[in-house]
Amino acid sequence: MERKTPLYEAHVEAGGKMVPFAGYLLPVQYESGVIKEHMAVRTQAGLFDVSHMGEILCEGKDALANLQMLLTNSFENMADGQARYSPMCNEQGGTIDDLIVYKKNEGQYFIVVNAANREKDYRWMKEHQFGDAVFTDVSDAYAQLALQGPEAMKILKKLTEEESVPKKYYHAVFDGNVAGIPCIVSKTGYTGEDGVELYVDSKEAKRLWDILLEAGKEEGLIPCGLGARDTLRMEAAMPLYGHEMDDGVSPLETGLGFAVKMSKEAFIGKEALSANPPARKRIGLKVTGRGIIREHQEVSKDGKQIGQTTSGTHCPFLGYAIAMALVEEGSVDLGDAVQVEVRGRKVEAEVTALPFYKKQK
Repeated sequence: MERKTPLYEAHVEAGGKMVPFAGYLLPVQYESGVIKEHMAVRTQAGLFDVSHMGEILCEGKDALANLQMLLTNSFENMADGQARYSPMCNEQGGTIDDLIVYKKNEGQYFIVVNAANREKDYRWMKEHQFGDAVFTDVSDAYAQLALQGPEAMKILKKLTEEESVPKKYYHAVFDGNVAGIPCIVSKTGYTGEDGVELYVDSKEAKRLWDILLEAGKEEGLIPCGLGARDTLRMEAAMPLYGHEMDDGVSPLETGLGFAVKMSKEAFIGKEALSANPPARKRIGLKVTGRGIIREHQEVSKDGKQIGQTTSGTHCPFLGYAIAMALVEEGSVDLGDAVQVEVRGRKVEAEVTALPFYKKQK
C-alpha cells in the first residue's frame, strides 16, 4: 500500500498523473508534460513535492563521532546551518545510500536520506549507534518542497525576509519562515539550477504550496513531477541511488571521491575501499546514433563489452539523448566511440565529460 504525501490532493486537483514511487504516490507529470516542466526549471522556475524523502535527527554529545564513523565524508569544522553531502558505506565499501547532513548546532544534526532507503538507513544508524548519541526518524513530521530555477530566489524573496535566505550554497536557515510559515530554508537542490528546498510542518505543506505557486505566476512558476526531476538531474549528471550506485557499487566507482575522506582515522567501509581500488568508473555518453538509451543496457567498445548503462534519457534542454554508465576502469577516454545494445541493435554514442549541463554563472 503506497503512502500519500501531505500534497497528494493538491497534485490530483492540478491534474497530476499519479504513480507509485519509493513507497509513495507521486505525480510523474502534470497536464503541461515533462518537457514543459523541464524547460520551466531551466529557464524560469518549477515547484516539486519532495516530501517522500526521509529526515533523521542525530543528537547528543557523541553525535559528531557517530557521523564520522557511519559516513565517508568528514563533518568536522562545520558552521551551524552548513550542509555536507556524503555516501554511507557497508563494510565491503558498497554504498548503502547517499545523503545530506546539516549541522543545526553542536551535538545536533539533521540528516536527509533517500525515500526508498529511509527504513534501511535508520535501521543501520540505530544498529551502529554508540555513546551519547540518539538517532530519531522524524520524516512524518516534515513535508519538503523544492523551488528550483533561475527565478526561484526572486520568488522566494517576495515571501520572506533576508534573514530567512541562506547566503551560500549548501547552507540552511533552521528558524526561517516563508509567508509567515516556519520553515527550514536550504540552498540545495537536485536540478543543476539555483533554488531552495523548504522543510515545513506536514500540516502546513498545502498552504505553502499554494502560496508559492501564486507568488511565482509572473515568473512562470509551474508544478513539476518526477519525470522532469529525473531528466533535470540527468542533464546535471547527479547520481541517483539504485542507478549510479547501490550496495555493490563503491562511491569511488561512481565519481564521489570528493565526499570520501580517506584521511579520516576510521569509517565503515574504509578498509575495503583502501584494499580495492575502483574497478569501474562512471562516464557520460552522448548518443550520436539513432535511439534513446535507458538503464541496464550493455556498453561495448571495439566489440568487447566494457560495462552497463545506469540511466539514460532524451534531454529537453540539450536537445539530444544522453546516458551515464559504469564501465571498466581505463577502458575508454573522452571522445571515444562506443556502442550500446538497445532492443537487439547497436546504438552509437560518444564518451563525453560530466556534467552534460552546467548553469551559467
